[in-house]
Amino acid sequence: MAKSASPLSAPEDPLSPTAHSSVDPAAAEGMLLEAHLGERIKKLRLKRSMGLVEMGRKTGLSASFLSQLETGRVVPTLRNLARIALVFEKDLSHFFTGDSSTQRIFRIQRSKDRVRLPVGVPTPAYIAESFGILIPEGGLRPCMAEFLPSERGLPRDPFQPRLYPGTEMVYVLSGTVEVQRKGQPHLLQPRDVLYVSAETPRSYSAVGDQPARALIISFDSDSETRRAPERRSLAASAA
Repeated sequence: MAKSASPLSAPEDPLSPTAHSSVDPAAAEGMLLEAHLGERIKKLRLKRSMGLVEMGRKTGLSASFLSQLETGRVVPTLRNLARIALVFEKDLSHFFTGDSSTQRIFRIQRSKDRVRLPVGVPTPAYIAESFGILIPEGGLRPCMAEFLPSERGLPRDPFQPRLYPGTEMVYVLSGTVEVQRKGQPHLLQPRDVLYVSAETPRSYSAVGDQPARALIISFDSDSETRRAPERRSLAASAA
């Protein structure tokens, strides 16, 4: 009598922990080492001229434990890292992306990959090339602007940037840029630099029959302004 065929085993679930090899502990440890958590914590503490005992009192952690954190002998739990973040009014992301001294930025955007975007309806007032994709983490927004001259003797509407809490820097590369601020015109020539509060009503336009090109760098502090009350609220509730 022939033996009955053994039942086929069920297919392995690709999401099952046994379906793939486990995470390499050394690789996970390496990620934590690259974050330099201890160095970042110590830098925050010294910037406030705060001793380990005082920091321990504010965080509810012992001074000896904090010392071990700063020297890298222990790794903080997410809960302990959150306590430290609240004391210094920082987001958790600060410990992983906020310190340029430990995470060097090196990004290249080729000119052929940038998009020249005409701005203004129905007649464009200027052409923008944004570089902001290179630094998506923060409120820094660089842009190359080409202000267009009048066409057939008809002036174009000046470009009026939106108002926001922050600062704007304008560096003129070529041509002449007229800045209107509080009803007063100001002419910017090549290599002139303008710093202006981004909460001030202003407009930019080209002077003459040639385009004017300028590098505009905007620092938008709105995201930090929004986060600060949330952190203070969290710190108060944790106290």
